[in-house]
Amino acid sequence: MSNEIKLYNSLKGEKEVFRPINKDHVKIYACGPTVYNYAHIGNARMAVVFDLWVRVLRTQYKVTYASNITDVDDKIMDAARESGQDISVITEKFTKIYNDDMGALGCIKPDIQPKATQHIGEMITQIEQLIERGHAYAAEGHVMFDVPSYKQYGVLSGRSRDEQIAGARVDVAPYKKDAADFVLWKPSTGDQPGWDSPWGYGRPGWHIECSAMAEKHLGLPFDIHGGGADLKFPHHENEIAQSCCAHGNEDKPEGFAKYWLHNGFLTVNGEKMSKSLGNFLVAHDLLQKHKGEALRLVLLSGHYRQPLDWSDQAVHQAQKQLDGFYTQLHGLRNEKAADEAVPADVLEALYDDLNTPLALSRVHDLVRKESGAVLKGKLLAAGKLLGILQEDPAIWLGYGQSVEGLSSSEIDALILQRTDAKKAKDFAKADQIRKDLEAKGILIEDTAQGPIWKKK
Repeated sequence: MSNEIKLYNSLKGEKEVFRPINKDHVKIYACGPTVYNYAHIGNARMAVVFDLWVRVLRTQYKVTYASNITDVDDKIMDAARESGQDISVITEKFTKIYNDDMGALGCIKPDIQPKATQHIGEMITQIEQLIERGHAYAAEGHVMFDVPSYKQYGVLSGRSRDEQIAGARVDVAPYKKDAADFVLWKPSTGDQPGWDSPWGYGRPGWHIECSAMAEKHLGLPFDIHGGGADLKFPHHENEIAQSCCAHGNEDKPEGFAKYWLHNGFLTVNGEKMSKSLGNFLVAHDLLQKHKGEALRLVLLSGHYRQPLDWSDQAVHQAQKQLDGFYTQLHGLRNEKAADEAVPADVLEALYDDLNTPLALSRVHDLVRKESGAVLKGKLLAAGKLLGILQEDPAIWLGYGQSVEGLSSSEIDALILQRTDAKKAKDFAKADQIRKDLEAKGILIEDTAQGPIWKKK
């Protein structure tokens, strides 16, 4: 098996063999959430995809993974105004919820999770560099990036001039030199958060935040920058423009990040997710109804670059797949797992631009091809890399778990009554006890060692 990792580089528009800038240390940055509300399942897809990318890269390299928190934004200001709470209360609450929810989806917390409000000084410095190099200008308390000054603008998205203006949904403003110019700094008034700057009291534009935080924590250039496909334009395009122009890399877009990875959009039952359609799915709510590993498996079931359609059926199917794996592991509970590495063919699939559908099909193949301690070892190794099969199989499958209104001892007593009824050939009573327990959420399995029960 080749150890080469291949990835689709959005900057080049093709799949490439990954060659790290420093073979001893890979650095990756993914755009994190704006913390004003609960993360939707599309946000969660990005978190799960890049969590898996980091896990796969760590099979060969030391990796530092940074993913930011945007805690200054107009949406946050609106949420604070509507709720009557201080902005910091809103951002701290939803940062914690985001991290807890992503943890429930099996995501390892990023090594570095910088907050925008803690990097205002770095943003101001970068804006000053852009003005000094002729790529930005101050006007009416704002600082704007001068898009025509950067000839490579559009290098990531491949958008034409007209598409750039339309795609950015630009605001018409008299202080703009060009319709495509975007905000680096804007004034703050009244109850709006703000900081002192050379251009007056104000706050940063959204795009400059990631440029400054990535440079601060990873240095330039770093290996991989990523996020959802919706960020490719204008956010990631603007990051490249800012960071390259601030450091004299106008002809070298890879002077910011060498590789760009983007995960595909997520739809719900074939439709775009939106509040107006009533299909806006929040990860926090889904986690109240479904197991985190099942949701994670849905998010990994399609290739990360392709659109993914979310449905109840997809969740049900993922739950069934995991039940099958856990049933295998539970059946091997008395076996000592063989000391197995991740199966080579599973790694091979993941090394090929994170081909999770193929990797998962090869995990299924293990059940058909292997048995005993070897199967247990390989399943656990593959599961650890994929972020699944991390629960106790007995607990996952419900063995020994009581239900509300019926204790374990009461269930055991009813099971004993059923056994006695069967011995007395009172099969009607035995069957009735089974039905009564099933109605209350308890299933009985008759085994060679006697009956066992589990929660539905």
